[in-house]
Amino acid sequence: MENIEFVLPSEIEKRSFEIITKELEALGKIIPDEEAPVTKRVIHTSADFEYADTLTYSENAIKIARDMIKNGAHIVTDTNMAMAGINKNRLSIYGGEVHCFMADESVAKEAKERGVTRATVSMERAAELNVPIIFAVGNAPTALISLYEMMEKGIYRPEFVIGVPVGFVNVVAAKELFLHSDVPYIINRGRKGGSNIAAAIVNALVYGL
Repeated sequence: MENIEFVLPSEIEKRSFEIITKELEALGKIIPDEEAPVTKRVIHTSADFEYADTLTYSENAIKIARDMIKNGAHIVTDTNMAMAGINKNRLSIYGGEVHCFMADESVAKEAKERGVTRATVSMERAAELNVPIIFAVGNAPTALISLYEMMEKGIYRPEFVIGVPVGFVNVVAAKELFLHSDVPYIINRGRKGGSNIAAAIVNALVYGL
């Protein structure tokens, strides 16, 4: 027990962020002040300091996303896990809601008939919502590909993309699509990411308001 650090339950998160800040300094990692709360929360969620190097922000991304949230933007995720992890009560203060269409029976049926993924159909359904949307993609690269294809065809242009799918097939390439677009984004370069990371980014944006 001699190596156990005794911390009050109410102080655990604060202490965690103190450790993260200290270790980032020891590693010589300098994160812009505006981006630091988001990057640190992702590290807090994953215990992975590589995100300090790979998490990438378009110009004024934090301000753009927070302004959208303050003006009632909704969040669309590609997994129920990400949806569950987002603080919906805090988001609702600004009029926002969280949507995930992946488990809808009609989505599964259409995806099977067309020979596409449910993520593809889910993004198409999201595009029909008549509200500003922040897309938080943590699992399916096909969700990002679908959004990009709709944009290329002039069907729909996403206003903001959080692109952090995890995995091996098309993950890196799907993220690269938006790294080279004019859509505001927060994207993690490489293979890492996940639903928990997508939720952490949304929460960090909301908590910072």
